[in-house]
Amino acid sequence: MHTEYPTHDQAYFIGLPQWHHPNWYPEHSGPNQALQQYTQHFSSVEGNSSFYGLPNESTIQQWKQQSSPSFRFCFKFPQTITHHLKLQHSDRLLTEFLNRITPLEHKLGILWLQLNASFGPQDLEILERFINRLPTDFSYAIEVRHSGFFNKDDLEKRFNQILMRRSVNRITFDTRALFSHPAGDPITQEALKAKPRMPVHVIATGQHPFVRIITPLNIGDGYAYLIPWINKTLEWIDEGRTPYLFFHTPDNKEAPAVASFFAAEIHKQRPNIPALTLWNQHSPQPELF
Repeated sequence: MHTEYPTHDQAYFIGLPQWHHPNWYPEHSGPNQALQQYTQHFSSVEGNSSFYGLPNESTIQQWKQQSSPSFRFCFKFPQTITHHLKLQHSDRLLTEFLNRITPLEHKLGILWLQLNASFGPQDLEILERFINRLPTDFSYAIEVRHSGFFNKDDLEKRFNQILMRRSVNRITFDTRALFSHPAGDPITQEALKAKPRMPVHVIATGQHPFVRIITPLNIGDGYAYLIPWINKTLEWIDEGRTPYLFFHTPDNKEAPAVASFFAAEIHKQRPNIPALTLWNQHSPQPELF
């Protein structure tokens, strides 16, 4: 039986942790052109800067004007809410955050929380109360870093059920390739200290599975780790979900090439989902096999 698959805009969103990097764009492209350049090639961005501080109103309007119509910003909840207050007594800050980004309208993708390693299963009631207070106008995702959420026990099951009840997406941060190739250079060593080494539990608790992947500086060492994610992404698409995938490297210099490889492999299996184009058209597309 012939199956009609969604078009690219409906199938999945793909991006990087940032839209500006000094090594990415042609020399004549300045920082003020970075977002416009980025959104011509990628459909989403992690939006990590909101973790440290909210953009002002005029900046939001600039981002709205400079980004392509189908682009999605996935803003990270401010650290004041997630790390300092641990989701408690944060109603005013939550309202401020949501009001600030709302003018982006349909360009808002997934709003995501990253909880630190001190926030564990003992805090599930706090988490559930916070999730239940979230406005239903937005889509959300949560990344946890406490080992107690990865034991495949009743506590993890309860955590997943809390997310499923509100269609909140559980984020997977796959750092296996990085930790499997622990090079001695300073950039890699810094990444090994900063990134969590957690099990990979693949589960869709909402309509938008949210996956973050980091490969080593030698990106070729990471491609084999992408193949299961290519297959899982296609499986999610076939289920009617719309995944979001973001690609990192320790310094993010080669992150666009990793994303390009992933998108090319998706395209090979589903030709109606276009591969990525990049600003540097002379970069060779690596072959895994």
